[in-house]
Amino acid sequence: MKKFVLGFMISMLAATGAAVAGEQPAQPAQQQANSLDQLLEQVRRASREQNALNQRREQEFRQARDQQRQMLQRAQAALTAEEERSNRLRQQFDVNEQELTQLSETLRTRLGNLGEVFGVVRQMAGNAKSMVDNSLVSAQIDDRGQILSKLAQSSRLPKIEELEALTNTFLEEMVQSGKIVRFTDTVITEDGTPVEQDVVRVGVFNAINQNGFLRYLPETQSLVELNRQPAGRFVSMAGDLFGAEPGTGPIQMAVDPTQGTLLGALVLAPSFKERVDQGGVIGYITLSLGAFGLLIALQRLIYLWGAGRKIKAQVGSGKPSPDNALGRVLSVYNENKNDDIETLELKIDEAILKETPQLEKWQGALKIIAAVAPLLGLLGTVTGMILTFESITLFGTGDPKLMAGGISTALITTVEGLVVAIPMVLLHAIVSSRSRELVQIIEEQSAGIIAAHAEKQK
Repeated sequence: MKKFVLGFMISMLAATGAAVAGEQPAQPAQQQANSLDQLLEQVRRASREQNALNQRREQEFRQARDQQRQMLQRAQAALTAEEERSNRLRQQFDVNEQELTQLSETLRTRLGNLGEVFGVVRQMAGNAKSMVDNSLVSAQIDDRGQILSKLAQSSRLPKIEELEALTNTFLEEMVQSGKIVRFTDTVITEDGTPVEQDVVRVGVFNAINQNGFLRYLPETQSLVELNRQPAGRFVSMAGDLFGAEPGTGPIQMAVDPTQGTLLGALVLAPSFKERVDQGGVIGYITLSLGAFGLLIALQRLIYLWGAGRKIKAQVGSGKPSPDNALGRVLSVYNENKNDDIETLELKIDEAILKETPQLEKWQGALKIIAAVAPLLGLLGTVTGMILTFESITLFGTGDPKLMAGGISTALITTVEGLVVAIPMVLLHAIVSSRSRELVQIIEEQSAGIIAAHAEKQK
């Protein structure tokens, strides 16, 4: 029992020492103390080991504390140094600000009018850049606007070389505006295909190829064929100039001083067929009546011209001919010359009445067409205005293009009505005058025959 108590105490003391040292509890001793002296010795040994361990740990803790204190001191020293450096930099910044303000004021004073010159140079460079980008010369000469772009965006005074480049750009544009140059360039055709073609540039106004006028796109710096060319006379001029050989004499050519604006307006101008189509159904009816009236007038003029020749030939002939109106009237006289004068006069008047309708045929139709055509034009005008007001009711007046269709119909039908009516009035007057002239000749000859017959009876 005594040995058991001693062994239990030794085990507890060893576990307590291990726990204090922060270590795992030691395994129970292989040999247990057999006496109190041995137990006391074991306790002393454990106490010495624990003290040595505590001293070592305390020494390590002090070393770590000294290292942390040194690091803290170094950090504090660095912070102090940076704060001092920040103060020095702040003071230097304030000094530099003051000095910069003084230098800026000195620069502004010394520059004087050079500041205004700099502003003007930047403005002119911007204008020149826009001019170069939109110029036809850029289609032939590439990279003309780079130095101008830098000069327009520069924040410093321009150099002499830059000012000379700006001046040279204006001079080059002036020189190129008076030249007609042939060169090869990529042209975008109507179907969107890029093709290498010969191009003739007329100053800064027009560019043409073998198919007609070209349009310059500043965004892509390319030449594009127009989907629709202007009037034929302009295209003919362009063709003559494109096919001209060097040294050829003066050639008439149409130029666009607006550099594309006027050409665009001419291209958008509707053709004759499109103008006619704008008149609608009423316009077609009016023009059809006009064509019908023109055919009638031509037929009557040809007929009256032939009849007039025959009648005049009959006047100089002594024998009546049945191929003309006067001859047929004279034939009636020859057949009834033995009748009394009243009967003969009635028969001759009857013959004249038979011949007159043929000479005055279709004159009423011409007169009706001349009267109906303006009324049809007025009808088209009213119809077009109705369409215009319908567009205004539906869409308002914000977009004039929505009202253009109705207004075009109104104006075109009015023009078509007048275009038909005016010639019809003139043609009716000519035809009726000619027919009256022939009828008058017949009546004069008939009256002369009756008078001669009356003298014979006396």
